[in-house]
Amino acid sequence: MSEVVLDVQNLRVEFPTRKGVLTAVDDISLQIRRGEILGVVGESGAGKSMTGMSILGLLEPPGRIAAGTIHLSGDRIDNLDDRAMQAVRGRRIGAIFQDPLTSLNPLFRVGDQLVETIRLHTDLDKTAARVRAKELMREVGIPAVEERIDSYPHQFSGGMRQRIVIALALCAEPELIVADEPTTALDVSIQAQITALLKRLCRERGTAVMLVTHDMGVIAETADRVAVMYAGRLAEIGAVDDVVRRPQHPYTNGLMGSIPSLSNDVEELQMIPGSMPRLNAIPQGCAFNPRCAHAGPRCRAEVPKIAREETTGAACWLAQTGTVDQGEAA
Repeated sequence: MSEVVLDVQNLRVEFPTRKGVLTAVDDISLQIRRGEILGVVGESGAGKSMTGMSILGLLEPPGRIAAGTIHLSGDRIDNLDDRAMQAVRGRRIGAIFQDPLTSLNPLFRVGDQLVETIRLHTDLDKTAARVRAKELMREVGIPAVEERIDSYPHQFSGGMRQRIVIALALCAEPELIVADEPTTALDVSIQAQITALLKRLCRERGTAVMLVTHDMGVIAETADRVAVMYAGRLAEIGAVDDVVRRPQHPYTNGLMGSIPSLSNDVEELQMIPGSMPRLNAIPQGCAFNPRCAHAGPRCRAEVPKIAREETTGAACWLAQTGTVDQGEAA
């Protein structure tokens, strides 16, 4: 079995406010191994991006990691100060964000931005860094590299700009890449190209990837394993084929039922009633219970959890015990 690159245990992220403490991420545990893509999926407000920002050390004040640990290849990083974390970001952890225009400086040529990033995180001189920048551009599928390396971001299409951002993330050969909604701003055909590129690079380089998205279809096509989040908690985790084909949690089942299928003759897609609860109004017990057709007394009273030692499972009393009646665990 390949080595664990990212190990997050019992992560809790809080935002102190005048009216009390809001919990954005609640007791999240997950691992990503070398060469593996873990998809993290859920509706807006599920805590996906907040988990990614915690790993990158980019939580905006007053947000804070209140509990839990984050290890990168055995080194604890959640307790590092800003200066120490700057040495980790870029060099050991790469990042790909949703809109490439906000990741690239419009005033500088893409080649200059690649060269600056390479020199910041490696010992290469300017000439060698430019050669390396061209290699990366070719690797991510940029045509006519000799000419395009001196182009500005606005001279590239959206898909090509995202390829440049991926090249930036790969500059220092990171152990982990956090990709936060990397295809959302792109059309469907370009989405497929970018996800295929990420998958190929992950396999060839042995890089671990945390792919954050709201699109279960992207997860099914790209990820090896999937973690489903709801209201800051882990609802289900497992191999992507198992979770997609045999979802255990009612929320995961609802997500899968909302995806159109070419093979099934379905007149109406499944809809999950209600909406994600606000951080100051997360219900007691299972956070999904007000929207769940199977909710029972135990669901409204006790928070179900996935055992720490389990690599697959659902935080659902019905899935774990076969009953939602309080005090009747199997």
